[in-house]
Amino acid sequence: MASGGQLILNAMRIYWKTLFIILYPIVLLPIFILNNVAALRCLYVVLLMAGYWVFEALPLPVTSMIPMVLFPLMGVLDSDRVSLCYLKETNMMFVGGLIIALAVEHCNLHRRVALHVIKMVGCSPRKLNLGLVTVTMLVSMWISNTAATAMMIPIIEATLTELEEQGIGQMFETPFLDEKPGEKLRETNVEDEEQQKRPTRETMCYFMSTAFAACIGGNGCIIGSGTNLTFKGIFEGTFGDSPGVEFAKWLFLNVPMMLIMMYLTVIWLQFWYMGLFRPNSADAKRIKVGMQSEKVAGKLIGRKLTEMGRMSFHEKAVGCLFLLSVVLWFFRKPQFIAGWAEMITQHKVKDATAALIVVLLLFVIPSNPEFIYIFSKDENKRPKAPSHALLTWKVVHQKLPWGLIFLLGGGFALAEASKESGMSELIADHLHGFATLPRFWVMVISCLIATLLTQFSSNVAVANVVLPVLAQMSLVAKIHPMYLMMPATLACSFSYCLPVSTPPMAIAAAPCNMSSKEMTKAGLGVVVISLCTLFLVFPFLGNVIWDFDQFPDWAMNAMHKGG
Repeated sequence: MASGGQLILNAMRIYWKTLFIILYPIVLLPIFILNNVAALRCLYVVLLMAGYWVFEALPLPVTSMIPMVLFPLMGVLDSDRVSLCYLKETNMMFVGGLIIALAVEHCNLHRRVALHVIKMVGCSPRKLNLGLVTVTMLVSMWISNTAATAMMIPIIEATLTELEEQGIGQMFETPFLDEKPGEKLRETNVEDEEQQKRPTRETMCYFMSTAFAACIGGNGCIIGSGTNLTFKGIFEGTFGDSPGVEFAKWLFLNVPMMLIMMYLTVIWLQFWYMGLFRPNSADAKRIKVGMQSEKVAGKLIGRKLTEMGRMSFHEKAVGCLFLLSVVLWFFRKPQFIAGWAEMITQHKVKDATAALIVVLLLFVIPSNPEFIYIFSKDENKRPKAPSHALLTWKVVHQKLPWGLIFLLGGGFALAEASKESGMSELIADHLHGFATLPRFWVMVISCLIATLLTQFSSNVAVANVVLPVLAQMSLVAKIHPMYLMMPATLACSFSYCLPVSTPPMAIAAAPCNMSSKEMTKAGLGVVVISLCTLFLVFPFLGNVIWDFDQFPDWAMNAMHKGG
C-alpha cells in the first residue's frame, strides 16, 4: 500500500493548479497588508496575474479578467476605467486585422499564394525549404503565427509523403532498436507505436524552419503578433502625447531585421540538418537525390494548384481589399507626404479606423458577382437568392480568438492601474541602480530576460508583465522609451526552444514527432541569431527613425504627470 506521504504527493501532482490558485494569493498578501497603499495593492494584482499567467493555472483570458474584479474592490481603479482598457483602439485594430486575415483564410487565397511561390522558387530540398519559409514568413506578417503554421504544415506533409511514395527521400528513419523501451517511453511519454517514429534530419529541417518562420515573420508587421499590439497599447497608453506606434515606421525598422533573422536562420538550419557548407557530410549526401525528386515535388504542387481551379471572384475581391488595408495603414500618416486621414479631418484617426473600413466592405461586397445578371434576358442566369458576403459573421464567430482580446485588455488594465496607483513611482525608486548602466546594456539585459521567460510562458503574457516596467525604467534613466520597449517586445517572440513556447512550435513538432531535446538544439541557434541581429541592427536603424540620443518632450510630459 502507498504511504501517506506518497498519497499526498500524488494529490499535489494531480491538483497542483487548484492548490496554486488558492495558496498563491495568500502568499502574496504581505505585499500590501504591511503597508496598505494603492501602489502596493496594484503590485499585488500584477504579481498575482503574472504567476497565474506564467504557470497557466487558469486559462490566460480568464486571468486577464482579474483586474475587472480586483482593481475596483481594492480601490485602485473604478470599474468604468478598467472596462475601457478592454476595448481600446489597439484592441479594435487587433480585431479588424484578425477579421481581414480570416477573410483571406476563408477564401483560401493564402494557400494559393503559398503554392505559387513554392512552385516559382523550385522544389529541390534546399530550394523547397527556402520557398516554404519565405511563404510562411510573408503570410505570418499579416495573419496570426498559428494560422500561418497550420496552413503550411499540411503542404509540407503532403510533399514529403509524395516523395517517399515515389521512393525519393524518407520522412521517418527506420525504427531504432538500440534503446531500452522504458527509456523511450519516458522520452516520448506516449505508448502508441506511431510515436516511436523518429523523423529524419531533413524532415526536422522542414517542420522546424516553418515554425521559426512564423514567429519571425510575425515581428515584421505591427498586426502580425499579439505582442506587437500589446506594445502598441501599453506604449500609447503610457505616453499619451507621443505620436504613437506608426505602421509605416514599424515596417521600415522591422522588415529588414525580419529578413536578416530569417535567412540567417535558414542558413543555420540547412547547415545543421542538410549539410550546407559540409559537402562530404552524411546530411549533404542524403539530400542529393537528383532532378527526380524536384520533378515529383513540382508535380505535386502543380496538382494542388489544378485542384484549386481558377482564381474565383471571391479570392480576387478579398485580395484587393487586403491590399487596400495595407495601403490605408501605410498612408494614414506616412510622414513624407500628407496622409489620407489628415486630408479628411483634423481629429486623430488611428489604424483601427483603417482596418474597420475594410472589415465593413468585407461584409457588404458579395462573394459571387451573379447580381450583374439580375436583369438578364436569360432566366437561367438570373440569381435565385442573394449571394453571401465575402465574409459572414458565423465564420468570424467560430474562428476569432476572443480570448486573446481579453488577454490584451487585461495587460492594458495593468498598465493603466500601475500608472494611476503610483506603482510606477514605486518601481522607479527601486530601479536607479539598474538604470545607471549604459543604455545598450539595459536593453540587452531586458531582452535576455524577456527571451528566457517567453520560452516557458505565453508571449503576450510576458509582454504584459515586462513592458510596463520598461516604460517606467525609461523615464527613470531618461532613455527614449522606444529604445527599451520595442526590442523587448520583439524578444517576447523569440520563443523557439520548446513545444510549449508558442503554438507554432507545438503545431510543427506534433506531426514529425520531434523531441524537445532536438528542438532545443535547433532553437538555441535561432535565439542567438535573433538576439545578435536585434542588438546589432536595432540601435542604428532605430536611431535613424526616432533619434534615440534625444529624450523626447512627450516622455518628459509623461514623467511630470506621473510625478
